[in-house]
Amino acid sequence: MDKKVILSGVQSTGNLTLGNYLGAISNWKKMQEDYECYYMIANLHTLTIRNNPETLRNNTLNLLALYLSAGIDPKKSHIFIQSQVPEHAELTWVLNCYTYMGELSRMTQFKDKSAKHADNINSGLFTYPVLMAADILLYQADLVPVGEDQRQHLEITRDIAERFNNIYGQTFKLPEGYIPKVAARIMGLQEPTSKMSKSSSIPNDSVFLNDEPDVIMNKFKRAVTDSENVVRYDVENKPGISNLISIYGAITGKKNEEVEEEFAGKGYGDFKKKVAECVIEELKPLQSEYKSLIANPDYLKEIYVEGANKAEEKAAKTLKDVYDKIGLI
Repeated sequence: MDKKVILSGVQSTGNLTLGNYLGAISNWKKMQEDYECYYMIANLHTLTIRNNPETLRNNTLNLLALYLSAGIDPKKSHIFIQSQVPEHAELTWVLNCYTYMGELSRMTQFKDKSAKHADNINSGLFTYPVLMAADILLYQADLVPVGEDQRQHLEITRDIAERFNNIYGQTFKLPEGYIPKVAARIMGLQEPTSKMSKSSSIPNDSVFLNDEPDVIMNKFKRAVTDSENVVRYDVENKPGISNLISIYGAITGKKNEEVEEEFAGKGYGDFKKKVAECVIEELKPLQSEYKSLIANPDYLKEIYVEGANKAEEKAAKTLKDVYDKIGLI
């Protein structure tokens, strides 16, 4: 029996955070045992903002090294750089012609990003969901891991695919959202009501996978809490402490009640120090492997060349079918 196909990816902007790792990448490692996984480095998606070319190249390779050091196995998964599979851009143009302006104008991420980048509201930002649809549909993905902020993109992907199928016959699978059984939603250390982000401009808000142990410790010591000084999970009234409990629980496997029990009668200082130590220990093997990989660019090139070739085999079949059906030679 064929395995179901999963497609996921991360933009090559900046470093991965602890939130990316606990909320997504650590689950990717588990998924590759049961699914046929396509994990891409979404560097075409980064072009909606202005990038320094050398920084973008470096970020792309850094992200590849982090995928590998986090346990994504190129023998079990297809790991590739989006721009090296030209079918992504080609299918995007076709799907643009089957996507309506009204649909795109309703996308909340376009509104949010337009507000943040008012000096650069480009058409790529507007049609970003169509590129995402092409990413998914090229590989006939059955499942796409999605958070709340990506649900709208999955919905428009299904709408575009269904519209195309209705006109030309069965061409694309309609993908479903995939929510892992254990999926930690990690918030910022300074803004615990917002998701921890690679692009956060708030100092000490995000813990990056490459942060040195003393940097990680200092960030957790400065984490926003409250005046109660009781380790208790209550997202509404105690978002900072609740976030730290989520981080500690995601790494140790302990439930919220168990964490509360462990730190009953102890102050926030002790708790924050323990969470930081736990994170440092969790990231130690990953950081060691990353340093080894990033020092070996020839090996990284082998991985991304082979990954692109494998991904293109699948993508080319889908694109050929699309071209045949719409009459392109």
